[in-house]
Amino acid sequence: MDKIIDLRSDTVTKPSKGMMDAIMKADLGDDVFGEDPTINALQEKSAELFNMEAALFCPSGTMTNQIAVKMNTEPGDEVIVDKTSHIYLLEGGSIAFIANASVRVVDGDRGRITPEQILENINAPDDHYPTTKLVSIENTSNRGGGSYYTLEEMKALGDVCKEHGLRFHLDGARIFNALEQMEIKAQELGSIFDSISFCLSKGLGAPVGSLVLGDKEFIRKSKRLRKKLGGGMRQGGLLAAAGIYALENNIERLKEDHVRASSLFETLSSISIVEEVMPVDTNIILYKLKSGTTSADHAAKLLEYKIKALQIGPQKMRMVTHLDFDDEMLEKTTNVLKSMTL
Repeated sequence: MDKIIDLRSDTVTKPSKGMMDAIMKADLGDDVFGEDPTINALQEKSAELFNMEAALFCPSGTMTNQIAVKMNTEPGDEVIVDKTSHIYLLEGGSIAFIANASVRVVDGDRGRITPEQILENINAPDDHYPTTKLVSIENTSNRGGGSYYTLEEMKALGDVCKEHGLRFHLDGARIFNALEQMEIKAQELGSIFDSISFCLSKGLGAPVGSLVLGDKEFIRKSKRLRKKLGGGMRQGGLLAAAGIYALENNIERLKEDHVRASSLFETLSSISIVEEVMPVDTNIILYKLKSGTTSADHAAKLLEYKIKALQIGPQKMRMVTHLDFDDEMLEKTTNVLKSMTL
């Protein structure tokens, strides 16, 4: 097989023929004027899917997350997050830059925090401290190796937030991976969160785009902020059509990615160069190499076989399964990994 096997992320997928057909047939208008029918349809579909009032289409998950943080806080407020959360660790310091908010990081379990940790980190009503205003969780957790919160865990966190007057945001970049693994519907989440963000360009296979969801007033204000951030797109229905196709065709198949990720976990756990593999719950595999093997050397060796994996530390690697990674590619990757020894 001469084709590159790219396991760096599930963002590397290319639109399928069916998705390209949907893109080419999209009905278009000017979305800044609210007149792109395909974007409007995607927003309505997304809001209904999660049982929320409204949704806003944006170019990226960073934008949807940071719009949510800004809309849920005032300058000087504080946001509680896990220390590995994407909105804190991997979005360029945008919480400080855009929302002018402080961050309280919590040491969760593979990216997941508990109600007790929220309670322990709510600041007293004292002028010396920032006002605790928002809790944000990531489901699934990127740096937690695709770990996820159960529905009951999300509800428990939401109850604490409601009881203490805190806003609650879901960074659901890969929420459909969690929902498929739990076998529950997205509508279950609408009553738990004040805002939700999810990506179309990760496991769902669309080329670009994320949505932020909330009540109508929240989304009205969010649209103004999107404009300020340069996120207003004109005939963006070309991208929205891909998103609609993804929601209608690429959700249930996520379980296939999880099965292949589990297979890679088993392989990596059995080879001599690997010291540890984080438990695999969905489609992300994180592993640590033994002393004597660097991630740079390992990635270079894989690339000799036309396999790409992501270095996330001096001896840490990431692989992510996706819709462009099939069983034939899995077999080749497995054989290559098994050939690697100290």
